[in-house]
Amino acid sequence: MDLPHTESQRVLGIVITGGSRGLGYALAREFLLKGDRVIISGRNPEHLEHAVESLKAEIRGCEIYGICMDVGNPEKLDLFSSFIITRLGQVDRWINNAGTSGLRKAPLCQLEASDILETCTTNLAGSMLMSKIATEIMSNQPSEDIPSYHIFNMGFSTSGAKFSRSNIPHKASKLGVAAISHFLCRELHEQGIRGIGIHELSPGLVKTDLLLRDTSPETKEFLDLIAESPEKVARKLVPKIRAANGRKSHIRYRSIAGMGLHALMQLSLKKVGNPLREMILDLSSRKRGDEPL
Repeated sequence: MDLPHTESQRVLGIVITGGSRGLGYALAREFLLKGDRVIISGRNPEHLEHAVESLKAEIRGCEIYGICMDVGNPEKLDLFSSFIITRLGQVDRWINNAGTSGLRKAPLCQLEASDILETCTTNLAGSMLMSKIATEIMSNQPSEDIPSYHIFNMGFSTSGAKFSRSNIPHKASKLGVAAISHFLCRELHEQGIRGIGIHELSPGLVKTDLLLRDTSPETKEFLDLIAESPEKVARKLVPKIRAANGRKSHIRYRSIAGMGLHALMQLSLKKVGNPLREMILDLSSRKRGDEPL
């Protein structure tokens, strides 16, 4: 596939943590298809190398770089920052995608201490450290009085945590990630830094190893039915991320109400077959003024 070039499209510098697999990889691919320049990071050097080579092979002429990085390791922050500045020069969008739900979906008392620590370190400390590096880089870039550069975190709202099936360390750390977005936005405003926007990014249920890990066959069947592929989610989110504006926002793949409707539809369609499927899809698309679910 050849890289499309359009004179009217601005080329953006993109950083995606946890970009070697799953949603991070799909997001990187979509940005590259838009002509953007992308850096992805990951902890596994083999997965990272394979991701970079796969993207280069599929999208000829794309500009993609990879760096092996554990977002929870403070010792490599300077190296990571230097790599980004050297390769991209300017960062326009930074997506803190790296995260983990832990090894087991189990009560807190049954979890290993090391598993608890890794989950909280990767999700909460990792997002905080990456937000620190992103704001440092962006603060040194040419800026105006309106946000030109944007950081995206993937936290949980209170309602999101309530309905999550994940363990306590995952839910608690993801609530903390949302708090990072809230307080960082306020802090930048108080410091008079107007050129950076801080946003929450909600991809919904995405079919990844993270979602399906340690699930029963029944739960897996349900998630397979209602969750979306990384590729489909990325296709919808990337234009929204590229068009981000303002100091703060919450960008969703699908609204909470839309997620509920989608789940009900999928469960119904599994039982009633194609005729009703077409009718519901048509009604839903007209009612919501959106693409069919």
